[in-house]
Amino acid sequence: MVDENKKTILGFFEAVSDRRLEDLPRFMAHDVVDHNKIIHGEADEPGSAFEGLRMQVAAFDPLTVRVDELIGEGDRVVARVTQQGVHGGSHPRMPEPTGRSFENEAIWVFTLAEGKISEIRAVSDRLGLFLQLGWDWPQAG
Repeated sequence: MVDENKKTILGFFEAVSDRRLEDLPRFMAHDVVDHNKIIHGEADEPGSAFEGLRMQVAAFDPLTVRVDELIGEGDRVVARVTQQGVHGGSHPRMPEPTGRSFENEAIWVFTLAEGKISEIRAVSDRLGLFLQLGWDWPQAG
């Protein structure tokens, strides 16, 4: 099971990097929950991760995710990745496109059920992302 789950995660990242969003249902359950509101901005509602990823791909072209390490246990897979992209498109929760590139590391934690991603959590170097893209640091409200 763990090896199959790892293959699912690799396929997920390949689809994102290749901009094959139509393939995401092969890897993500229709009611997947993504808990990463800081960048995506979508609610923790079942299925909203599809729109969140669509917005990410629209904002960053290219956007690639290189898997540096995978660790699996039971129904969970943790991926340490390097993300690269160019901020060339718009996103409702991002500043206007800067045309600048970035590279940062991230850790994604996936829960899988019946061979598909059912839950996503991630942390990344957002300070590094903001500095590389020339964005102002958000002020606490």
